[in-house]
Amino acid sequence: MTDSRFVYIWEYRVQPSSEATFREFYGPDGVWVQLFRRAEGYIGTELYQDCSQRDRFVTVDQWESEEAFRSFRTRFAAEFEQLDEQCEALTESETPLGKFTAGG
Repeated sequence: MTDSRFVYIWEYRVQPSSEATFREFYGPDGVWVQLFRRAEGYIGTELYQDCSQRDRFVTVDQWESEEAFRSFRTRFAAEFEQLDEQCEALTESETPLGKFTAGG
């Protein structure tokens, strides 16, 4: 049986004055996770802060499969876009680092 786990990784450059709020939205129990948890197939989110560039964060969103992630994006498109707009002022930039499956 093949492991179909899927992760989506993002890099963020956070406005210095917005770090606490950023963590409230992007942390493992944050506002984004509350939205993700409404979808089937969501596993969890991890938030990492760069040790040398303190304004740099990475999120790792984990799903049971790419299909589960796509289904979430379709079903919750309006809520996703609204939340994304709400969070724009928290960051200087956000960059998708890639979509990955377990074992390559």
